[in-house]
Amino acid sequence: MTGISTHVLDTSLGRPAQGVPVELALHTEGGWKVLGTSATDSDGRAKDLPAVEAGSVVRLLFDTTAYYAARAEETPFFPEVSIVFTVAPAQHHYHVPLLLNPFGYSVYRGS
Repeated sequence: MTGISTHVLDTSLGRPAQGVPVELALHTEGGWKVLGTSATDSDGRAKDLPAVEAGSVVRLLFDTTAYYAARAEETPFFPEVSIVFTVAPAQHHYHVPLLLNPFGYSVYRGS
């Protein structure tokens, strides 16, 4: 099994994005199956997502609309961010950081 974690930074504020809802889903023949949900903590991290099997195709879905609504800001240009990736065999953990602002985002495979 491979652990999955994420970290969201609000680049428009220069600090962690607290309270971003995150969903982890597994791609199946019938579509996406939700494995677990979380929300980022005060440090912008979601560390309690479930582990997945090697070879799986998974999706991290970030609800950016909820994050900006909680801050009483306008609906962002990207109402959600969907990151889909394949979990390689023999990989024990994936950390997937998201750099977020109202009009753009960037993601990468962290360590």
